[in-house]
Amino acid sequence: MILINLLPHREEKRKRRKAAYFTGLALGAVAGILAVGLWYAVLEQMKSAQMERNAFLGAEIKKLEAQIKDIANLRAEIDALKARQKAVEDLQTNRNIPVHLLNELVKQTPEGVHLNAVRQTGRVVALTGVAQSNERVSEFLRNTLYNSPWLEKPELVEIAAAGSGRQRAYNFSMRVSIKPPQAASPAGAASAATAAKAP
Repeated sequence: MILINLLPHREEKRKRRKAAYFTGLALGAVAGILAVGLWYAVLEQMKSAQMERNAFLGAEIKKLEAQIKDIANLRAEIDALKARQKAVEDLQTNRNIPVHLLNELVKQTPEGVHLNAVRQTGRVVALTGVAQSNERVSEFLRNTLYNSPWLEKPELVEIAAAGSGRQRAYNFSMRVSIKPPQAASPAGAASAATAAKAP
């Protein structure tokens, strides 16, 4: 027996294809929306993580800036302390200079030379005195130039004869420089210190 299908099968197939097509479109749209939503969520999460990182870095930068300021303040305090220490050391070193100066003048002044005035300005000392002869003044200049560990650069400013005959004398004035304490010889410094401590 032969069976004949008289139903409109082509229209049924068309309807099924159309339904499948729209279903596929709907599924594609849903999948696209889900993908976009997922991507947006990922981007938002990355953005919030980056913002948290930026906030953390900003807080750390502020801490570092505060530490840098503290370090700068500490350096300024250290520099100030070093300056004070140097000033104290300079005072400690310079306080013995008058003792060394007077000791050296006593040692280097030859017989026949008398000092009337000693005036110190910084490291330069102006001396005025009376000598029995020009040779005594020359000897005094040589002594301060070659024999003194504390005095240097002697310079005769003026010499003039005073008196007449056997009582003739010579008024003189000269300048001499005090050597810096580091340049003075340890032996001279030790002997000067011993002389200063002696009663």
